[in-house]
Amino acid sequence: MLKFVIAGAASFALVGAAVAADLPRPQPVVQTAPIGKYPVGKTPVGKYPIGKAPAPAPLVTKG
Repeated sequence: MLKFVIAGAASFALVGAAVAADLPRPQPVVQTAPIGKYPVGKTPVGKYPIGKAPAPAPLVTKG
């Protein structure tokens, strides 16, 4: 009898989880920027600021 109760509870839990996964959820609202106003490519990503470049390594010559 205990096996039937455990099997029934496990089945009920799995069915409940499956039903909960299928419930609709509100999606976030996508906000679009006007054309030409989106800040893509407006900053020098990966480039050094002007006047702040690292100093080149010293040139060592033997002779």
